[in-house]
Order: sequence, then structure tokens, then C-alpha cells
Amino acid sequence: MKSTTTPPKTYRVKSFGCQMNVYDGERMAEMLAERGIAPAPEGEEADLVVLNTCHIREKAAEKVYSDIGRLTKVGRKVGKEPLIAVAGCVAQAEGEEIMARAPAVSMVVGPQAYHRLPEMLARAVKGERATDTDMPAIAKFAALPERRRVAPAAFLTVQEGCDKFCTYCVVPYTRGAEISRPFSDLVEEAKKLVDAGAKEITLLGQNVSAWSGEDEKGHQQGLDGLIRRLATIPDLRRIRYTTSHPADMDEGLIAAHGEVEKLMPFLHLPVQSGSDRVLKAMNRSHTGDSYLKLLERFRAARPDIALSGDFIVGFPGETDAEFEQTLALVDTVGYAQAFSFKYSPRPGTPAATMDAQIAPEIMDERLQRLQAALNRDQLAFNRATEGRTCQVLVERKGKLPGQWLGKSPWLQSVWFEGDCAIGDLVVVKLGEAGPNSLAGTLRVPVEA
Repeated sequence: MKSTTTPPKTYRVKSFGCQMNVYDGERMAEMLAERGIAPAPEGEEADLVVLNTCHIREKAAEKVYSDIGRLTKVGRKVGKEPLIAVAGCVAQAEGEEIMARAPAVSMVVGPQAYHRLPEMLARAVKGERATDTDMPAIAKFAALPERRRVAPAAFLTVQEGCDKFCTYCVVPYTRGAEISRPFSDLVEEAKKLVDAGAKEITLLGQNVSAWSGEDEKGHQQGLDGLIRRLATIPDLRRIRYTTSHPADMDEGLIAAHGEVEKLMPFLHLPVQSGSDRVLKAMNRSHTGDSYLKLLERFRAARPDIALSGDFIVGFPGETDAEFEQTLALVDTVGYAQAFSFKYSPRPGTPAATMDAQIAPEIMDERLQRLQAALNRDQLAFNRATEGRTCQVLVERKGKLPGQWLGKSPWLQSVWFEGDCAIGDLVVVKLGEAGPNSLAGTLRVPVEA
């Protein structure tokens, strides 16, 4: 048992990985702030550090231990070792090992139990170490504080967990089975987010398109029904959602893209590979052709929709010819954005023990070729929007005086100068495009 320590006055939450981790990190910060603990000033060491971890990539746990070691070393140097909490998916998967291997850690809490962090902190102050990797369905949301002040673009978790069991993925084991938060709870939280300053809300889920629930009248709704209801909130200006699975994209959601003005023309839909054999080995329920036909239906509903995807190269057994099929699919789609990764074996997943693991140098070469194609298409998409006039949501100040950064409807970063403020929706003419952003010219402020 550690000795009793002074209750922390400052905290820092470091979130890694997906947007759901960002949401969870924000909620943990709000819980700590509600208890009188302040964010540590920039450049100062915090009394409490929460490492909100991601378990998707290779060596995720080793990176956690590296961070723990660095925090301990710095703490000893300044004469103030912080309380350390490890949260998120690494905590869920390897909680007991973390406690055994890292004595500096006082708390380990999984992604479904972080609402208990304040109780664990009270024990840590007394010198007790605690682990909580329980996975209650949605109990944590009822225990979280009300949203008080948020950024203009905010996240709202509507669904958690996944039942798809892709052979490379740890999410079903670290986040649990698919659950949907109740319709009325989500409407209320969305309203509170808007009251707290949000103009745009992104609906989050490990498989967000699987969300379902009963509305206020007892009618069963899918994600499109929830989107249509949220679109009636007067001061909510934009709606997005991520991440989806091709198996759960129904006609109602496709139609919503053409019918709901507040639903932005952007779709992130992971495909992972262009090879049907590889997709089957991944336990993906779609084929390359069915995926392309699904995108055609979205484009028919919303012709200006920007498409984004996820790709894994070097999945066990992937041949040169099968990788070429992925490149062919990329050429066919023309993605506005995409994320691509080398396959990394995750302990406990079926793919980790498959034969024909691909050599690292082959994966490196394939990833470079894939990313070159994706970067080419992202630049082409950005250039195709040059000269368009659109609304941009101002999210932060730029690097130069009088400069602002915001997002277009197609989730592009847009830089411009002018008289406006964070949270404004302004009309901007898109100018010169680069690979990652566009210059813009401010036209008319729309609203504060």
C-alpha cells in the first residue's frame, strides 16, 4: 500500500486513439473539474495524470509503460510524483498486469467504468490502489456531470461496443457487446451540448450505424430517426456521425443524407481491403463490389458527398495481387480522406495466430504505395472544391494575427482572415487547395 498523499489540485487527461476516447477523456475531465480539481496550466506538471489509452495499434501497452516511466522520472526530478490513472482500452485488456508491473500507477479503470474514477481517486489519496474493469451496460452515462462548456464542434457517444468480431480487432473484447443509449437521453444531452456552445455534433459509436431505440412515442428508430430528431434542435447547425460498418447502412440512413439539411455531406465508411478473400479472412460481411454499390447509393442520394475510409495493408496471407485489388478500389472511389495502417497482431484475436504473417518490409512498401494513392485523391478532392462558396464553422484561431481555422461541410480544414469569432458559422469562398487544407476568403458572417 502506498502512503497517504495530498488530494490533487490539478489534473491532465491525455487521450490517445479514436474520437470515442476523446469524448471519454472530456467526460473524465468534467468529472474531475466538478470536484474542484483544475486543469494543470500549460507547461506545468499535474498532480493527477489520466492516461486514456487505445489498444488498437501494436505495442500500445509498451507505450503506456513508457509514459508512466516518463511521468515518474519527471515527478522525482521536480519533487512531486503525480497520481497516475490508466484508463481506456489498454486498461480494460491488461489491467491486472499494469498494476503488477507499474507500482507508480494508483488506478486502472476501463472505458465502461470511468464514472467511478472519483471514488477510486478518493481511495488513491488514502494510499490504496484500485482496478475497475467492470463493463456495466450504460450506467456510466447517468453518473456523468451535465455538459457546461464545450467547443463549437462536440462529440456525443450514442452507441458502444461491437458484435462484428473482425478477426484483427480487439474492440469486442475491450468495449464489449453493442449497446445503444436511449433515444430520450441522447436528445437531452444534445440539447445540453447546444446550450453549452456546440454548433456541430458528431454522433459516435464503435459501430454507430447499428444504433437503435424507441423514440418519445414508442416507435422504433434507427440512426436516421435519431438524426432527424436532433435536426429539429433549433441552434444545432450541423450533424455528423462516425464510425459505421457497411452491414448496417440501411435505406433510411442513405435517404437522410439527401433529406436532412443539417446532416453534413461526409461519410466515413471503412472497407479495409479491396480483396474479397482478404475481407472474408477478416470476417468482414461485405465484398469489394457490395461496398462500391453501397457508396453509389449514397452518392445518388447526396451527389456532393465526400467519402472517407479505413484500410489495413499486410493482413496475414495478403498477396501482391490482392493488394493491387485494394489500390484498384481506391482508384474507383476517389476518397476525400482516408486512414491506412499496417496490420499489427493484437493478442487474443484470431488473426494474430494465422499463418502467412507478412514481412514488415513488404507491409512498409505497400503502405507507402497506398498512402501515395490516398494523398493523391485527397488533394484532387480539395482542388475540385476550389472556387466553391460554403459555410465554415470557426473552431479556433490560426497561427497568424487575424487568421481563423474552421471546417467546411466536407470536413476540410479551411484557413481565412476576417472579423469573426470562434463558434461563428461564416460564408467562405474556397481558394487554393493543399493536401491537408484550403485557403479561403471570408464573405459574410452567418451567425454568432
